[in-house]
Amino acid sequence: MAPPVKTPGPLQAKGWYAVAAPPELRQDPAEMSLPPYSSTAKTRLPNLRNGLMIGFGLGLLVTLGLAFWSDMSALRVTLSRFPWEIFPLTLVCTLFNYVLRFVKWHFYVRWLGVTNLPALRSARLFVAGFPLAVTPGKVGEALKAFWLSEWSGLPFASGLPIVIAERISDGLAVLILSLLGVITYPRLWPGFLAVLLALLGVVVVSQIRPLALWILSRMETFPVLGARIHPLHGFYEASYRLFRPGPTLIAVSLGTVSWLGEGVGFFLILRGLGMPNSVNTLVLAVFVLAFSTVVGAVSALPGGLGAAEASLTGLLLLTLAPPHAVAVAATLLIRLGTLWFGVGLGLLVWIATPSLWHRLERNGETSDVAR
Repeated sequence: MAPPVKTPGPLQAKGWYAVAAPPELRQDPAEMSLPPYSSTAKTRLPNLRNGLMIGFGLGLLVTLGLAFWSDMSALRVTLSRFPWEIFPLTLVCTLFNYVLRFVKWHFYVRWLGVTNLPALRSARLFVAGFPLAVTPGKVGEALKAFWLSEWSGLPFASGLPIVIAERISDGLAVLILSLLGVITYPRLWPGFLAVLLALLGVVVVSQIRPLALWILSRMETFPVLGARIHPLHGFYEASYRLFRPGPTLIAVSLGTVSWLGEGVGFFLILRGLGMPNSVNTLVLAVFVLAFSTVVGAVSALPGGLGAAEASLTGLLLLTLAPPHAVAVAATLLIRLGTLWFGVGLGLLVWIATPSLWHRLERNGETSDVAR
């Protein structure tokens, strides 16, 4: 566990070191210039119900589009011949991914000094975030930072970087897994390098501390704007700690192993659809799924819907050259066993944990966030 960081100078006087402090050192949110979950942050959360409906609707359209493109009758025959006893093994691989990603999430939470959130409660919060992935741009995932604030007292502005760090470490992990395939198919290099440089750029820039603190201090001198800068100190302090080399290496390592698990699950599906049982198929399955995950994330579409499916189908046809119906069936099955499986688990947690929504309802925020 990293020790609390106390930033010297005016930031310490304003109590911003409390961002990374354990609970006994953390400021009372009421004493801060802005509460952990301020009206400013609230207005940035999506209209959750509409966002989810958009995601579900887009998912249905993508499924129907792929089915018609591949020939519905051929797809029906392919799926009828699929050995469905394999599918639970794919779900096990997905659960393996979720478990390791939760370990990373909880590691991040602990790294910021939160010690009053039990692992089981933290896991519930983590899984509750799965359906938020199908909101436009995944911006609904900011709600995880609100829940974390409610359950642990960590300010919203300090919890939000955990969500961002999750995404960046996952992105770096799947890029590592797709590296071998990108080397084999040079036409993919431009996109690969663009995403890699963007992710690394965020990590590197967050570590140039003197520059960041100077910019924040200068912004505080501006009329009107200065009063709104305070939460950014907490956001930056948390980001700086999360993207230090040590935690970043741990997070990316966990992410690489966890996403490899989903690649194995995809390999099992391909085997069930008649693809060769070989190391080459395994390597290509990991590459296709990893690179398609990047494509889906970069698209900013709800859950990567449309972009990820197009990439999965296209790369399968490019690398393994199966019949169109087989490529589409593999795409639909792996999305069912990963994205939609996770969404289902998250919705079950929502049903079993009504306290996730109590504060929203008490404050009359349901119309802004939960609807």
